Amino acid sequence: MNATDRTPADLLRSALAADPGRPLVTFYDDATGERVELSVATFANWVAKTANLLQGDLGAEPGDRLALLLPAHWQSAVWLLACASVGVVVEVGGDPADADLVVSGPDTLEEARACTGERVALALRPLGGRFPQPPAGFADYAVEVPGQGDRFAPFVPVDADGPGLVVGGEELSYAALVERAREDAGKRGLGEGARVLSGLGFDTWEGLSAGLYAPLAAGGSVVLCRNPDRLAPEALAQRVESERVTHTV
Repeated sequence: MNATDRTPADLLRSALAADPGRPLVTFYDDATGERVELSVATFANWVAKTANLLQGDLGAEPGDRLALLLPAHWQSAVWLLACASVGVVVEVGGDPADADLVVSGPDTLEEARACTGERVALALRPLGGRFPQPPAGFADYAVEVPGQGDRFAPFVPVDADGPGLVVGGEELSYAALVERAREDAGKRGLGEGARVLSGLGFDTWEGLSAGLYAPLAAGGSVVLCRNPDRLAPEALAQRVESERVTHTV
């Protein structure tokens, strides 16, 4: 990764330039048996489409606050990087009533209705499937995102020193987020090609760092596991071997 990268979007651009075909996010849901593997290029394409949806259709601007009500999931990672591309502040588990926009999973729709701004819902079904019946008052992400452009350019350059993420009551600028991710990568011994398996949620910095930001900052990749408590120890050991995991969190 380039030392000049100061936002998560910068880190993703550097990863794309270095090796677009390598895996970046491999996602397992051990409640459903789902497995999805996204290369750097595929992940970046999802981020670009989502950023175009955010900036264009939803009218989001730098500094707007987005309440992210999603679990640890590959689509959550996409939204985190899309918001960083636009300059939107992500409040993980934030109060929808105080947010300009809300992005909700299927289990938090009632809570999300408190947002008076734009509302987006994700079914979190395998392969990014849509809701069988779209929830009233929400845009279905799986319906809206496919038609978006594959390339993204922000209307306004993102301020790396501006607010970027709120998690656990702490607000971080994009630059501080990247610096902390680099520090975490160093503490964990992550280098280029590192492959981190994480079963942590995205509701804490530790989970966000292990499950996305630190591997991205190090030039590595992540095996993100949802509902890992459903997995038998021997199956976990087999996954570690088959996915060539170098670090486990």
